[in-house]
Amino acid sequence: MEVGKNTMYYKYKWLKNIFKNGLFWQGLRNRLARVGIDIMPYYWEIGSTNIDQPQIRDDAAKYKVSLFGEKELIFAKNKIIGIQHKDLLLDLKNGDTCLGIKKNGEISIYTFIKHESFEFRNRHFYIQPNEGYVHNTYTFEAYRGLNLAPYLRYQCYQYLKDKGITTYYSISEYFNKPTLRYKQKLQVKPLKLYLSI
Repeated sequence: MEVGKNTMYYKYKWLKNIFKNGLFWQGLRNRLARVGIDIMPYYWEIGSTNIDQPQIRDDAAKYKVSLFGEKELIFAKNKIIGIQHKDLLLDLKNGDTCLGIKKNGEISIYTFIKHESFEFRNRHFYIQPNEGYVHNTYTFEAYRGLNLAPYLRYQCYQYLKDKGITTYYSISEYFNKPTLRYKQKLQVKPLKLYLSI
């Protein structure tokens, strides 16, 4: 049986995952954006440093946090479907830090930390020298459900603390329920809700 992306089995599995993970509205928003109707509510959030270290749901000794460079980002770009439009290397060249986790040398997850003020959906966000903006986290499919995103977010906070950065911001799409759930575990609090049309 063929299990390509155009088969009924693949479409059924994709739809089932969307409902299971609470991503129906997010999926609908993405589909509408493809035809030019781009409506995106999103939260501007602040992270909490008073949290316990989340635990990986696997043998933690096999996972190693490290700085990612060009080699890892080229690998990620070639492996992740749907991020062809994102220039991960440009983020790196613009001074962002990329932290990630590898399991036995294989990339599991990565995230970026921005140290400068930036624009998102025609809105300017100001980042002070003691602040950081954590963004663009991606967990590879084989490593989902292992609590890696909260663990990596915690490690980002530790990394930033050592650099004198004590305030951490992020943005979450209002309809991206899995992201909101994992951030809730880390006591990430919404500061403002914005609407981009």
